[in-house]
Amino acid sequence: MLEPSRQALSQYRLSKAEECYIAAKCLLDDGLYTDSANRSYYAIFHAVRALLALEGVDFKKHSGVISHFQQHYIKTGMFDREYSDVVRDAFSIRQNCDYEDFFIISREDVVQQLADARRFLDAVTTYLNFQK
Repeated sequence: MLEPSRQALSQYRLSKAEECYIAAKCLLDDGLYTDSANRSYYAIFHAVRALLALEGVDFKKHSGVISHFQQHYIKTGMFDREYSDVVRDAFSIRQNCDYEDFFIISREDVVQQLADARRFLDAVTTYLNFQK
């Protein structure tokens, strides 16, 4: 049985991930591709943090969260390797969109990232439901 506070934090973070996903979808529909890519990334990021909450682990930097996910969830086989690419690519796109001058993301790339975010959220949700 999981500690109630860890489970509550995990559910809160997963809800936050879902909100980011919905925002990403709305922003895509409005043609705001850079902002949509940002929200898609944060949907994935908060979903990873929902996993970490169950362990009682957190990090101050995004790289720490991602590294922990890679080491403890991908390398161990809890999640398929494809999700490693999803996280890495979303992080890279978000970095470019937010910090690179003149970076232009295509609608197709944003649509793909949104689809990847949905698959990732579904996989994390399934995993968390088995942990209850």
